Amino acid sequence: MPTMVGYDATKQDHLLRLRRIEGQVRGLQRLVEQDTYCIDVLTQISATTRALQSVALRLLDEHLHHCVMTAVEGGGAEGEEKVSEAFAAIERLVRS
Repeated sequence: MPTMVGYDATKQDHLLRLRRIEGQVRGLQRLVEQDTYCIDVLTQISATTRALQSVALRLLDEHLHHCVMTAVEGGGAEGEEKVSEAFAAIERLVRS
């Protein structure tokens, strides 16, 4: 049986948000194709970046509350591994 992921209950919401972001990226391509003013393109890139960061933070929150908490409650090495894994994910998000 496959393992349930932390975002299982909100999967459709995440997919909807990612489809919207996909549309934003296609819009960015059109802006560049149409030689839109640089600042306007950069503004849209910023909005797309914020949208992706929002999805990432929601996924991280769900991961911490489901996957990490479950592993920590179980004790042992798996809990420590999940905490380290989450920390590494947070580091990647902060650097991006």
